[in-house]
Amino acid sequence: MEIRDSARKRGIADADLIHAIRYAVAILDLDDDIRMYLGPDRSGQLLEVGVADPDTDEARVIHGMALRRNYRRFLSEG
Repeated sequence: MEIRDSARKRGIADADLIHAIRYAVAILDLDDDIRMYLGPDRSGQLLEVGVADPDTDEARVIHGMALRRNYRRFLSEG
């Protein structure tokens, strides 16, 4: 999976972005081609990681940052 510079702009390591996707505790389909993964980095800090075209061979990580308050509510749903 390609990781775009836009996902790196907040200084999160590629390995942490992938870890958050792999171990996501919540997955949200924002629209037809963007999926947000809410999961921990390798140290346990929760991240939000956006992936464009997640169900295709062209999937790419386009967003990554520490989990914001507006996404925390999705962690308790289920």
